[in-house]
Amino acid sequence: MRALSSLRWKIALTTTLVCCTVAAALGILVHDVVARQVVGQVRKDVERDLDHALGHYEYGTSHGDVNVALDPPGLPRPLRELVARGRTGSMVGTQDGKPVMWAAGPADQKALAVWVPYANTRHRLRDLDTAILVSSVVAAGVVALAGVFLADRISRRLTTAAAVARRISAGDLDARVAFPADTGPGTRRYHDEVRDVAQALDSMAASLQERLEAEKRFTADVAHELRTPLTGSLAAASLLPEGRPKEMINDRLKALHLLTEDLLEVSRLDSGVERADLARVELGRAVERAVAGTRLPAEVRIVRDAVVFTDRRRLDRILANLLVNAHKHGRPPVEVTVEGPVVVVRDHGSGYPAELIEQGPKRFRTGDPGRGRGHGLGLTIAAGQAAVLEIELGFANAPDGGALTTLRLPVGRLPEPEPG
Repeated sequence: MRALSSLRWKIALTTTLVCCTVAAALGILVHDVVARQVVGQVRKDVERDLDHALGHYEYGTSHGDVNVALDPPGLPRPLRELVARGRTGSMVGTQDGKPVMWAAGPADQKALAVWVPYANTRHRLRDLDTAILVSSVVAAGVVALAGVFLADRISRRLTTAAAVARRISAGDLDARVAFPADTGPGTRRYHDEVRDVAQALDSMAASLQERLEAEKRFTADVAHELRTPLTGSLAAASLLPEGRPKEMINDRLKALHLLTEDLLEVSRLDSGVERADLARVELGRAVERAVAGTRLPAEVRIVRDAVVFTDRRRLDRILANLLVNAHKHGRPPVEVTVEGPVVVVRDHGSGYPAELIEQGPKRFRTGDPGRGRGHGLGLTIAAGQAAVLEIELGFANAPDGGALTTLRLPVGRLPEPEPG
C-alpha cells in the first residue's frame, strides 16, 4: 500500500485514469456517429424499397421483390400499431429468426411491409466496437507506460533532493543535489520546478555552510585572541595583595580562562582534527576514577562491569562535563550507573528541556531558568567528544523526575597496527 501511495504511482494512475476517461468518451462519440451513419443508410434503403412497394401496390402492378408482404406475421407490434394510425415507419426486428430492418406503411387498412437483412450491419457495428476497444486499451497502455516513465523521473529527482535534505539535516553540509543546469548553447529552455527546488536546496545548504564556517572561525579567533591577554592577566592578578578583591578578580579570570579553553576545544572538535587514542579500559574503574577526579558528590553504582576500547582522557572529559552540568542545573543526588558498556548519569532536578532532547545540545543556549535547565558549552563538548569516540549519547528525562544521560560505548577490538 505504501508503494501505491507514492508520488510515482499517483501520477501514473492519474494519467492512466484520465486517458481511459478520454478514450471512453471518444469511443462512445465515434460509435454513436458511425452507428447513426450505418443504420441511417440501411433505414434509407428500406424506406426507399417501401416507397416502391407502395407505388406498385397502388397501381396494381407486381413489385417483383420477395421481401415485400402484406400484413406479414413477423412484423413488430410497435410498427403495426404505427401503420394502424396511418403512418409509415421503420425499425430493427427479426424475420425467420434473422435480424432485419423493417419498414411498413398503410395500404387499404392493412400494413404493407418491406424488410432487408441487418446481420451484416450488426457485424460492422461489432467490428467497430472491437476496434474502438482495442485502440482505447492500446492507447491507455502506452499513456500508462509514458506516465510511469515520466513519474519515475520526477519521483527519483524528488527522492534525491529529499535524501540530500536529510543528509544536510543530519549535519553533512557538503551534500548537494547538483542537478545539471539547462544552460548549454542550443539547449531548449523550459521551466523545471524540480530543478528549481534542488537549486534552492543547494543554495540554502551553501549559505548555511558559509554561516557555520564563519561562526567556527569566529569562535576559534576569539578564543585564540583571548588566550594571551588572559594568561597575562592571571599572572598580573597573582601580584595583587591578598584580600577579597584579589579573590574576586582571580575567580572571574579563571572562569573566563575556562571559557576560552572550552571555546578552543569546540573549535578543534568542529574542525574534525581530533583523533581518539584507543586503549583497553575497564569501564567500572574508569568511571569511578573520573567521578572522583571531579571532586563532586556522586554515587557510582556498578551493576555489571565491562571492558571497552576507548580514549580514557576523552571519556573523563565527557563524564566531568555531565557531572558539572548535573550539579549546576539539576539537584542531588547525582547517580552514575555502569551496566555493561552503558553508563547512565542521572540527577533529580527539573530535567532537560524538550528542544535539547529532540535536537541535542546547542552551543551558547542556556534556556529559561524558570522553565527548565539550560545547556551551554559543557554538553556541546560532551557530545563532540562522544562523536570522536563513536559513543552513542542520549538525553532523556526520568519518569519520576530528573535528567537522564546515557552513554553507549562501542564494544570491539582495537584496530590492527599497520605493518612497519
